[in-house]
Amino acid sequence: MARVRKSGILLHPTSLPGPGGIGSFGVEARGFVDFLRNAGQSLWQILPLGPTAFGNSPYMCYSAFAGNPLLIDLRLLVEEGDLNESALQDELSTERVAYDLAKEHKAAALGRAATNFFASADRARLEEFWHFCDTTPWLHDYALFMALKDRYGKKKWCDWPERFALRRGAALEEASSVLGTEIGVLKYSQWQFFRQWHGLKTYANQSGIGIFGDIPIFVAFDSAEVWANPRLFQLDGKGRPRVVAGVPPDYFSSTGQLWGNPLYDWEEMARCGYGWWIDRFRSALMLHDLVRIDHFRGFEACWEVPAGEKTAERGAWVKGPGEAVFHAFRREFGELPVVAEDLGVITPEVEQLRDMFSFPGMKILQFAFDSGPGNPYLPHNHVRNSVVYTGTHDNDTTAGWFGSLSRDARKKVLSYLSSNGKDFVWDLIRVALASVADTAIIPLQDVLELPGSCRMNLPGSASGNWSWRFRPADLSVRLAGRLADLSGLYGRGGS
Repeated sequence: MARVRKSGILLHPTSLPGPGGIGSFGVEARGFVDFLRNAGQSLWQILPLGPTAFGNSPYMCYSAFAGNPLLIDLRLLVEEGDLNESALQDELSTERVAYDLAKEHKAAALGRAATNFFASADRARLEEFWHFCDTTPWLHDYALFMALKDRYGKKKWCDWPERFALRRGAALEEASSVLGTEIGVLKYSQWQFFRQWHGLKTYANQSGIGIFGDIPIFVAFDSAEVWANPRLFQLDGKGRPRVVAGVPPDYFSSTGQLWGNPLYDWEEMARCGYGWWIDRFRSALMLHDLVRIDHFRGFEACWEVPAGEKTAERGAWVKGPGEAVFHAFRREFGELPVVAEDLGVITPEVEQLRDMFSFPGMKILQFAFDSGPGNPYLPHNHVRNSVVYTGTHDNDTTAGWFGSLSRDARKKVLSYLSSNGKDFVWDLIRVALASVADTAIIPLQDVLELPGSCRMNLPGSASGNWSWRFRPADLSVRLAGRLADLSGLYGRGGS
């Protein structure tokens, strides 16, 4: 990666304001791009864009390739003639993301839009749609998977009738025929998702803003990818995981984190030339300009937990593919615009793998003050080839974090920052922007100095996450100017 000092803001599109109970790719998203440009920023970091499953986590999706239809802006479908204005009358603006409301309303609206499209779209739009279907190899499996999931009451695919679960004989052809209408709606929704996303990305790029995306290393068990490619995962004869992913006890949890994702059969992946991963990375590069690989250390070794365990404590580190998969990526794509999420239990072998390909790692300022001056997250230990954050989507907001510290811990932090604490959040933002790290990313909650009640995710908790939204009035001209001045002062003044 070129050594250019940049900075940006972390904000998932679900957190955008606007109607429909959830953020979308509409006018509010372009307004946020305008704010980034006016604030002297050059990156918009987002979380994974896939269709979320139970719990609404973008790291646990029904597909690693498909997009989340809840992010589609229905107003754009009205402009194209696929929906009537009346479809927008029930769209409510909510303070927090209202997933149930959004799912119910948008599913019905997208069904009507698809029906209208197939009945009355002109030839050019129909040809564009069919071209998308013909050139998107994962699309039919995804649409069939989701249609079957609806048919069988949202059950996991392993609990469907065996001929569909294990893709036996002519079962898939039969289901494709019987569920043709539902499949058509799902394909239309994906077409619109990608049309709208690429339109937004083009607008951002033309404004000098790069999109910094995210690839979770693992996929959900109840996903189209595992159902369609069972040989690539460690499953038993009935299609259920033999081992699952997690991390051992750490900063976030005393019993570890039991994610439950199925683990890859890396030997089979290698025999296939890592083709599935190459396709996944190609998809990510079409969506983003820069990609963070979540849980990068899992490529070196991952924490395998026997299926059925209640916590992640009884696991073991098992070797991954190491450099082989990244050599395969490099042969296919050349130099890789990748950031390695290297947090947690990091060994010299993980660092060696990261450095072999010159991937920047991550430096989290909230992790910097709980040990001595050798702490690698302290700014005086930063390196240029890294990305510095005040905190990530898994951290408390900076205001919430600082307020939770003991008196002695706060005193230590203030002493390091030479801060009197009156403007602490911006003091930490200043330190991030001043770092020698090539890239600095600030969560929007910190730019807005918001309390811990506005954090995005609390790892290990099952509810209340991923629902924060900002208000349109939050992005003031004054705020943009303050961030632009500070970013420019430290040589990060836009692209």
